[in-house]
Amino acid sequence: MQQNRMKTPEDYMSQVLDLARQGEGKVSPNPMVGCVVVKNGKIIAAGYHEQYGGFHAERNALNNCQENPEGAELYVNLEPCCHYGKTPPCTEIIIEKKIRKVYVGCPDSNPKVAGKGVRILREHGIAVETGILEQECRALNEVFFHYMEQNMPFVAMKYAMTLDGKIACETGDSKWVTGEEARAYVQCLRNRYRGIMAGIGTVLADDPMLNCRMEGGRNPVRIICDSRLRIPLDSRIVRTASEIETIVAWNPKAAAGEGRRTEETVKKLEQQGVRLLEVPISPEKEQKNQLDLSWLLQKLGERGIDSILLEGGGTLNASALQAGLVQRVYGFIAPKLVAGAEARSPVEGRGIPRMEDAVELEQTEVMKYGKDLCITGRIGGTACLPEL
Repeated sequence: MQQNRMKTPEDYMSQVLDLARQGEGKVSPNPMVGCVVVKNGKIIAAGYHEQYGGFHAERNALNNCQENPEGAELYVNLEPCCHYGKTPPCTEIIIEKKIRKVYVGCPDSNPKVAGKGVRILREHGIAVETGILEQECRALNEVFFHYMEQNMPFVAMKYAMTLDGKIACETGDSKWVTGEEARAYVQCLRNRYRGIMAGIGTVLADDPMLNCRMEGGRNPVRIICDSRLRIPLDSRIVRTASEIETIVAWNPKAAAGEGRRTEETVKKLEQQGVRLLEVPISPEKEQKNQLDLSWLLQKLGERGIDSILLEGGGTLNASALQAGLVQRVYGFIAPKLVAGAEARSPVEGRGIPRMEDAVELEQTEVMKYGKDLCITGRIGGTACLPEL
């Protein structure tokens, strides 16, 4: 008779990661964290960080133990916090419940923790082992680590194109490049990332909602780059701004150059619930009145927006890549051919002069949704496009 294999720390950490993922779209700018408590080879408690402002994973697990956790082992994918914030420190309850050993997936980059959590536990006689599935733990919270370490939002660029590289026909028609399954996954991405950014060209062409349409999903903060303040007052984004947080990034000087009644437009947008953010023009792109995206992202980060799904057209995508602001790409490819020399492509601008200098993706994955493919990966190093 075959005996059951004893579970390893890696087995328990895999369960922890599955738990942590349940917090996706609910806890940012906090990380996704899961926890299991094991005693005598049996899981006696499990929990995860369920919502921003709520108890962390360790406290949720330990408050729901099926038996006395004294002498048990605790598994958590991120170093336990050791400071008072919206909730008490997790190190406190771990010590209080007399946990014998803690297995940690990876250290916390938050300067308020950053090794202090592990040190406090050890100072109280609790054994700590770190680095359990560390690579997988870091990958789960790539947004959190980037936000903490770079003080800037994590940017994921998403687009859908045909097999011949077009995001729309020459006529401008783009509904739909991909099928229902791929579009459903995009809703998951909108739930995952805290903000969604598009250019005014996309708004004028498609009148999109840019909301999350998955069951139980969270609407991202909508950010529209509109230097000349051309967004129509009757657009779906403006009409729903009182329900879904909406930021329009603009520049007064550029808007004045359009000869528009700027003051009246600003007043009407604000009355509809739109938050207007004045952004300087990029010094390199004054003639095109393009906003300084680096400045804009820094300000969004200061507002607690830790991540952005970039769903702009070819111009905005090229500008973000040129500024070195994109960390991940989701490229959806539909098995269709539409042709057309003037049909738009997902990344425009001047482009790379030599193939050997192309921006490359690392840690790539290929996923299939219905007939469509999605290739995703991290932007390698500090790669960026040349000046547009």
